[in-house]
Amino acid sequence: MADTTPDVETDKCDDLLESLRRGRPAAGQDPVKRSQIIDGARRVFIEKGFEAASMNDITREAGVSKGTIYVYFANKEELFEALIEEERGTIFKNMYDMLDRADDLRQTLVKFGKVLSMKITSARVIQAQRTVIGASDRIPDMGARFYERGPKRGHDKVVKFLNAAIERGLLKIDDVDLAAYQFTELCLAGLFRQCIFAYRTKAPSQEEIDHIVRSGVDMFLKNYGTEQLAEEESHQMIALEAKA
Repeated sequence: MADTTPDVETDKCDDLLESLRRGRPAAGQDPVKRSQIIDGARRVFIEKGFEAASMNDITREAGVSKGTIYVYFANKEELFEALIEEERGTIFKNMYDMLDRADDLRQTLVKFGKVLSMKITSARVIQAQRTVIGASDRIPDMGARFYERGPKRGHDKVVKFLNAAIERGLLKIDDVDLAAYQFTELCLAGLFRQCIFAYRTKAPSQEEIDHIVRSGVDMFLKNYGTEQLAEEESHQMIALEAKA
């Protein structure tokens, strides 16, 4: 007897093509509906945290049916990860691009460090990280994925930047991976822990961040900067004084 079971993947493709012909998104393909669900989930996760939030809570907040939400997301974990990815893309978009245009090493480090510190200590990012930390105890794989897709990717870009500065003769570093971690820690200098544990109720001011980052960059370059860097900065200073 011939097998009459339909090919599921073929059916999905046929449904998608038919929907496109009709000018409407296929099930699970509507970006507006997906955004509506994620926005509702964001409000629920902020209010209740990951553990206490339920898919029922999210459907009510998002104004969609339970059938609709499961077309887009298989479970709460998948929805939460999609939310985190969207938040990361919005908050950190293009932040690392400045590391690709590094003419002045010190100023690039200062500029990048200030932006990094401001974003990491923002209320939005702190809330998201608290939620991830709370969920990671029960779902450690999710915490690992969060780190790999976010902090680890950013760290690798800082490593690449430092290696480029080493090739230019501006830095001398034996352990570049460690140095990249040291740099980001110097730019935060206690701020992240104070924020994550709610010791601070407000994000640090621009003036405080500027002071911490400049001090951190000074310390970093005093340890890893080369004579070539010192000579280049001396020439830059002389040129600026001549223009004044």
